[in-house]
Amino acid sequence: MRWLMTLGERSRPDTPSYAECPPPGQARASALVDDCGQLFPILRAWRRQFGGDVTAWAAQVDIGDIEHLPRQVTEEWDPWLRLDTLPGGYVVVADHRDHEEPSPHRETETPPLGPARPLLP
Repeated sequence: MRWLMTLGERSRPDTPSYAECPPPGQARASALVDDCGQLFPILRAWRRQFGGDVTAWAAQVDIGDIEHLPRQVTEEWDPWLRLDTLPGGYVVVADHRDHEEPSPHRETETPPLGPARPLLP
């Protein structure tokens, strides 16, 4: 199993914590890595590339190549891990597995912030 992450879209300026979850192939950026810990440097790079704080969605998938994603992954994209960057290099990770019914294109707001840890420089 590998980890697939897509860049979320914060499309509601009036609700800064709102983030759409575009499926792979429709997201501005996607990444496929072997270990969950590898998501954080990519998230940091996306923050630099796209400016400001970003939201990403991730899930474990059984695929070998990001260039040729199976239809099941693109049409049934329902990641359960949300990663939000915050000022100061912090990342909030939220697990959405047990919080709601699965949906093909999840749109949620960030839960109340708890303790956060800074990204490595």
